[in-house]
Amino acid sequence: MAQYLALTYTADVDWWAPEQADELAEYRKFGVDFADSIKASAVLHPTQTATVVRVEGARGGKVVTTDGPYAETKEALTGYYLIEAENLDEAVAIAAQIPAAWGGAVEVRPVIAAK
Repeated sequence: MAQYLALTYTADVDWWAPEQADELAEYRKFGVDFADSIKASAVLHPTQTATVVRVEGARGGKVVTTDGPYAETKEALTGYYLIEAENLDEAVAIAAQIPAAWGGAVEVRPVIAAK
């Protein structure tokens, strides 16, 4: 079986806020329905909690950090699922059931196995 990372892009919200409860329930249902295919998953804190790291010049250069998101966008990276599937078509079919696909986007990428 191959592994695919399904990156969720949705509104940049606090998923633990009470007004997100109904949508969060949909994600929990997805997790139950596809538990056999999901190998890992996580919800990310809002982008305002992000720290962007850059190294000036080459490796070993000065480390520069900035608070907040890298870019202002309508949709932000809000979580991920690591899923196992027979092929990309099956991974896409699973990703289409993630609630983020209904009002945002889900980016599916094959994972390169470590050697």
